[in-house]
Order: sequence, then C-alpha cells, then structure tokens
Amino acid sequence: MQPIKHTLIGPIRQAVTMANLPLKGGIKDEQLEIIPEAGILIKNDRIHQIGSYWDMYPEAQSIGAEIVNLKSDFVALPGLIDCHTHICFGGNRAKDYALRNAGKSYLEIAKSGGGIWDTVTKTRKASLEKLAQLTIQRANRHLKDGITTIEVKSGYGLSVEEELKMLRAIKQAGENTHADLIPTCLAAHIPPKDFEVTHRNYLKAITDEVFPILKEEGLANRIDAFIEETAFTPVDIHSYFQKAKEMGFDITVHADQFYTGGSQVAVDFGAISADHLEVSGEKEIEILATSDTIAVALPGASMGLGVPYTPARKLLDAGASLAIASDWNPGSAPMGDLLMQASVLGTFEKLSNAEVLAAITFRAAAALGLQDRGQLTPGLIADIVLFPTDDYREITYQQGRLKPFKVFKKGTEVLKV
Repeated sequence: MQPIKHTLIGPIRQAVTMANLPLKGGIKDEQLEIIPEAGILIKNDRIHQIGSYWDMYPEAQSIGAEIVNLKSDFVALPGLIDCHTHICFGGNRAKDYALRNAGKSYLEIAKSGGGIWDTVTKTRKASLEKLAQLTIQRANRHLKDGITTIEVKSGYGLSVEEELKMLRAIKQAGENTHADLIPTCLAAHIPPKDFEVTHRNYLKAITDEVFPILKEEGLANRIDAFIEETAFTPVDIHSYFQKAKEMGFDITVHADQFYTGGSQVAVDFGAISADHLEVSGEKEIEILATSDTIAVALPGASMGLGVPYTPARKLLDAGASLAIASDWNPGSAPMGDLLMQASVLGTFEKLSNAEVLAAITFRAAAALGLQDRGQLTPGLIADIVLFPTDDYREITYQQGRLKPFKVFKKGTEVLKV
C-alpha cells in the first residue's frame, strides 16, 4: 500500500482556480475565482484542499506535511494543457518556411514535394528509439513552459507499419517524461503517395490492421482525420469514422483549415473536437455552437502560414466551447509556444484573460475527454504551475515571456528555476 504523502504549497499571492466556470460561451474576468494568500494541500497526486494558507498551515504541520514555503509573490494556475500537437516527427521544414515567406502557398509547396510528405519521408527514416527521444525532448520543453498534459498525434508514417512505429514511440516517450502524453492516431493525415490503390483502400487497411492493434497495445483511444480537398473528403472518411465509432474510439477532426466541410463531419460523428477552423463561416460557427463538439483554435498555424486566425470571438459569442492549442509541428507551426500563441490570439480576437486561460486549462482538458484536470479543485490531479508575479494578468500581458518558476505534476515538483 502506497504511503500517504501530504504537501502544502504557499502562501500563494493569487490562486486562479478556474473552478465554477461554464464549458461553453464567453467568460468575463470577473467570473474568475481568485483565492488570495492561498495554500494548496496535496495528498499524494491529488489536490486535497485549497484555501487560506494560514488557516491550513497548522493542520498541515500536525499531519507532517512537507511545506513548500514560498518567500516571493507567485500566481498559481492549473497545469496548462496543449490539446493538439504533432511533436513526434523527424527532420524540419525550414525550406518550406522560407518558400512561404517568399510567396509560395502552403498547397503549392505540398504539390512540389514539400509539405507533410517531406516530413513523412524524414520520419520514416528515423528509428522508433530516435522518434521517442525527440518526442521526450519536445515534451520536456513544453513542461518547462508549464504544460503538463500534451496531446501527440501520429500522421507522419502513413502506412500500417510506420503509423504503428510512431504510436509506439509516443507511448515509449510517455513513459519517460513527467508530462502526460495523450496519443492520437492521425493515419488519415494525407493520402500516402506510395499507396498504389485508392484513398478508401488505404483507410480500410488502417481500420483493418491498425485499429485492432491500437486497442490491443493501448497505443491510442483517439482517431483523427484531415478533412480537406488535398487530404480526405467527407465522403472518403465516412466509413473510416464509422468503424472508429463502432470500436469505441473518440473522434477528433482537422476541420475548416483551407476549405469548409470538416466541421460538419465532426458534428455528424459526435467528434470530441474540431480543430483549426480558420475558414469557418457563420454556418460552421452555428453548427459547432449548437453541438457538444469543442472548437480548437490553432493560432500557431495562422502565424506560420500567414493566414487569418480562427474566429474565436464569434465562436464564443455564438455559445461554442473554445480551446486553444499550439499545433506544434515541423511545417505550419514550428514555434510550439502555447502561452505566447494564446496570448496573441486573445489580442487579435479580443478574448478576456478568463477566456484565454480557460482555453488552455479545463476547456482544453474537455477537448481531450479528461475530467480529472484543468482546475485547482479538491479531488483533481495536482498539476500546478507557479508564475513569479503578484497579478495573474501579467501572464498574458507578457505574451509568453513570463515563464513558470515551479511546476508540479501529480503533486511532484518537476521544475524549479
């Protein structure tokens, strides 16, 4: 039986709990619960109590709790959550970036041999062990930025063997980093150039040969697909997603990045999230707002490609749930700085601090189907980030330059500056 360990953190100038906030629609800063001079008492890997540090201190001493005594001003947030990344990959696409800045479009570059297929080639050349090592390095960089839960997609293998290699590498990486890695199978990223028959036959090979192994080895419980004219159409993907649902997988969709149609597919199949949405119009916004599918904005892709941002303000005003993720990938979003990207999106889309922070904490958790994190409340996982400031508004104001001083993952301190 595991011995019980108690840890008390405090006094914290402001603990921003993200509790008692709606999953959908806009949020005003005045709705945030902010506990001054707070203490957070952790029991093993869960938050046991949160409240006044000075009220909790005597009890903590009496039970022999470890005291993490903060001698400077700090703001506590729940561990940040990045619900859409592609950090398992080989090589880079610096050439693509230079070509885009010189005037070539994303689709033009892809058609000329760059784009996703370039990364597929480089990822296939990398061993499972190398991919795991690279994924660990990127996850640990995220962890230093206060991101304690990271979704990681496959999708640069595009064959039965190579997709499984990627997902096994993601699993191995998850066993060797303090961050929680949430794997997603994105075998339906683009049609592989070297698959000799139709797109639908490729998808059938994935459903027949990969899906059962995902279940057997516990490699992923999430299935994603890129719905675009240059990837897979709504018609192409219908039987693929139908099979995924029959087998009990959660569905998520790359939707409305260059052309509309993906958000309708997401809602039709009860997808947990629809991600990108840069070209979503009034029809798509209404579809998402009246569904349970969470809209995920990826401002890093807009920055990397020089295209408009997801209409985040309109989505929230219509009543949708909005998460924000980095889309960290080697092509369209190489920066991988979630807090900076979310802060900048807030500036352009006029999002309140509460809306930005919700989008990278509990709403991002919901986009991954996780109910055990994203808020500083008793019973949830003790993922806690301490920023060196006395005012939580500094976190978005400094647009990512303010870095965490301490990060706790499941109650264990994993970063101390």
